[in-house]
Amino acid sequence: MNELRTPTDIARERWDRMAVDYDRSIAFFERILFGGGREWACSQATGEVVEIAVGTGRNLAFYPDGLPLAGLDLSPQMLRLATERAHKLRRDISLQVGDAQRLPFADASFDTAVCTLALCSIPNDSAAVREVFRVLRPGGQFVLIEHVGSPNPFVRAAQWVADQFTVRLEGDHLLREPLVHLRGAGFEVESLERLKLGIVERVVARKPARD
Repeated sequence: MNELRTPTDIARERWDRMAVDYDRSIAFFERILFGGGREWACSQATGEVVEIAVGTGRNLAFYPDGLPLAGLDLSPQMLRLATERAHKLRRDISLQVGDAQRLPFADASFDTAVCTLALCSIPNDSAAVREVFRVLRPGGQFVLIEHVGSPNPFVRAAQWVADQFTVRLEGDHLLREPLVHLRGAGFEVESLERLKLGIVERVVARKPARD
């Protein structure tokens, strides 16, 4: 008898299938909603950096030169494309297959964690945020870009309708609220910018430094 697939198994299979067409399929939405977002996120990175859910490596061109970089992704096929992109860019980065909900890193390993447009599709986004908190050093920062539920009731209503399909077809949650999990995990929100009728959040949150 086949073992039951977990939500994480389903997500891995979905991203493996989507990997080849991912860059093309997201390009339009990036231009409309997230223009400049990846550049902004990577420009915040300092010290030793880990990128959570690195995908096909769309952020790799934007990190400052010389930063020690690590990245992981649930999907081997997405990571294969990220590896190819890193080679073309001559970007030195340690890439590995891994689950954001159970990061394969020791406590207090990094100064910065970056996550762009990924918490929306991680099955347990709260667990992923707690793991980021764990692997950051005291005083470390979590840099995040995500699409979230708009505070505009008309926009939010349209998101709710779309969410009924995107969650089922793509595992993409349109109404998640990362700030709730950030604060619940112990992060202090240092900066917050909401764009595009409140649909897009740019966040820098910090793990408190020890006394």
